[in-house]
Amino acid sequence: MKIKPYKKLELYGFNNLTKTLSFNMYDICYAKTPEDRANYIEYIDEQYNADRLTAILTNVAHIIGANILNIAKQDYEPQGASVTILVSEEGEFNSQVTTAGEATSETPGPSLGSVAAHLDKSHITVHTYPESHPDEGISTFRADIDVSTCGHISPLKALNALIQSFDSDIMTVDYRVRGFTRDVNGKKLFIDHKINSIQNYIDGETRNRYQMIDVNVYQENIFHTKMILKEFDLDNYLFGISKADLSQNEKRKIKTKLKKEMNEIFYGRNIIKV
Repeated sequence: MKIKPYKKLELYGFNNLTKTLSFNMYDICYAKTPEDRANYIEYIDEQYNADRLTAILTNVAHIIGANILNIAKQDYEPQGASVTILVSEEGEFNSQVTTAGEATSETPGPSLGSVAAHLDKSHITVHTYPESHPDEGISTFRADIDVSTCGHISPLKALNALIQSFDSDIMTVDYRVRGFTRDVNGKKLFIDHKINSIQNYIDGETRNRYQMIDVNVYQENIFHTKMILKEFDLDNYLFGISKADLSQNEKRKIKTKLKKEMNEIFYGRNIIKV
């Protein structure tokens, strides 16, 4: 989606506004047996290990025009991973990247262990949480991502790339501008760009695929968008089995469980059976 550029503001000194884009992304799955649930957790945990997450966040840094200064990453036992990246706004891309626990390397590649990539006075981070319901057969993978920047670079530029990198069933997205900067006359500016919804920055194809709800507090420069896939194909949510392996009654029960799980996550509350 092409965003119409706005006239640049003439500022006094450094732009001190902090712009933060936060995601919760969810992948939902039904695995019938304890063995299948364990296999799903192992599969999704490997799909989004620290090395893969590092590559995703490195791409985010390039997209927003930030220069990577330091990377720290960590895979956890029994599952989960974290990545953080330090970057700066000015200058050429820094090829001398320091990875936690290592000497400076010539290329910005990940190492085994943990990942952190920081922005100048800000950061890009991701944490993952694979988990499984002990009785209902539902497994959930959650990724929490924060892109926080100071200066002219904007985390909104990375919005579509992040959505495409995870291809999630459900997302909650928050964007907030904090602090203030000053124009050349000394007047405080609490935001330096026009925005009325996060949806303005999401491409049309993605908007067509998701049902979206906005909860915005304009006077506080706080924007919140929830997203859930419109189409539901049971085969996309099964692990270790397919629809062909199930009776009509089993398909109905599993679909009910999955829909309940997804709606509880989307609306942020437990749904009581009547």
